[in-house]
Amino acid sequence: MQKATLTILGCGSALPTKRNFPSSQILEIRDKQYMIDCGEGTQIRMQQMSLKTSRLGHIFISHLHGDHCFGLIGLISTFGMLNRTADLHIHAQPDLERVMSSQLSYFCTELPFKVIFHSFNPNHHTLIFEDRSVSVYSIPLKHRVPCCGFLFEEKPRPSNIIKEMIDFYQIPTFRIPKIKQGEDFITEDGEVISNSVLTHQAVRPKRYAYCSDTAYSEKIIPIIKGVDCLYHEATFMDDELVRSKQTLHSTAKQAAEIAKRAEVGRLILGHYSARYKDHEPILEEAKSVFENTFLGEDMTVFEI
Repeated sequence: MQKATLTILGCGSALPTKRNFPSSQILEIRDKQYMIDCGEGTQIRMQQMSLKTSRLGHIFISHLHGDHCFGLIGLISTFGMLNRTADLHIHAQPDLERVMSSQLSYFCTELPFKVIFHSFNPNHHTLIFEDRSVSVYSIPLKHRVPCCGFLFEEKPRPSNIIKEMIDFYQIPTFRIPKIKQGEDFITEDGEVISNSVLTHQAVRPKRYAYCSDTAYSEKIIPIIKGVDCLYHEATFMDDELVRSKQTLHSTAKQAAEIAKRAEVGRLILGHYSARYKDHEPILEEAKSVFENTFLGEDMTVFEI
């Protein structure tokens, strides 16, 4: 069974540190890669991890603060030098295409692939992309500029047919795809064999939510309810609650409260302020509210 994995390339905030680069991560589902945000240093982390991106076709940008998009032009330029030929799709609010068009025309004049922008309104919760593997929805967030998170929902897999049932009922090969999709089987004698007898239920589809940057917002809870994994910013600890409200960021305790109320499977923290040299107290604060919490760190990989 193919695994769904999350690779953290950067989970710091606006000021890069030796430990944490700005925001970027890659979600891999069914052998496809989807990048979420592309802060400065993204491609450096990719090189340090020897990460191959031949299956990366779509990049999702949460908002237009530099720590979430300054790495784009460098990454696109590098892809050009590596003779990438597959089109690169960038999903973001409309202003990003306007901002990047001059950079692309100046620095990336002879790309062997197309950069295609897909705009959406970050203030609306809506389907912004889908393919045969996933559906991606925007999650409106509460920040100083228009900003949204992303909900990735894996599409259901067909049921698995039981090999012994194929032999026992002498099921023709051409009928197997329909049975996997839920049809019953009728034998030559007219006996109806229930689909539940013939198949095993496929693995439940994975659901992953990315919520950064945002102040505490209970409005996102219905959208992310029950996801397998939630990445939520934890820029500050609770003793900086006033500062978090001023900058429209969240504390670790608030991130954990969202995870608890949304009944998520796992919480991963990130987007730490550069003031914190030790992240363990951040983790402890969150775990006091939601036990199944983990620290996101640069170059770590989580299985969804």
